[in-house]
Amino acid sequence: MTGHHVERRHSLFPDFNDLFNREFPGLPGWRPATAAHSIPVEVLSDADGYVLRAELPGMDADDIGITVDDNLITVSAEHSESKKDKEHSEFRYGSFRRTVRLPATIPADDVDASYADGILTIRVPMPEEKAETRRTIPVRRADSGGEGATS
Repeated sequence: MTGHHVERRHSLFPDFNDLFNREFPGLPGWRPATAAHSIPVEVLSDADGYVLRAELPGMDADDIGITVDDNLITVSAEHSESKKDKEHSEFRYGSFRRTVRLPATIPADDVDASYADGILTIRVPMPEEKAETRRTIPVRRADSGGEGATS
């Protein structure tokens, strides 16, 4: 797995979706039907693949969805507000969504996810790196008659 790193943005400006903790129209990951809160994540890699950990406190595992599309993994969740009257609440309710790009196509059948203590853990085994396919191609000298010339 050496040499593969999760794509990071190299910009003077932060990602607006992360900066404001929500997704905006016209920016990657935005869904027109609803604006979703961003999910805090961390991505680790080791010899076996990648581990994506997402912070989703107060959720039920049944309210969390994970989709894989090529090299993108998307976590979405819905947290419904209780009907109880509250004096004060700083909890976030509604839709939550986060997409993370990994450096290679994700083998969807082998992804494993578990949820405990407010943390979603997704394990993504990545295939072994293939031997380098780069090689030098010799250039042969063409007949002096030029291309397409007949004798």
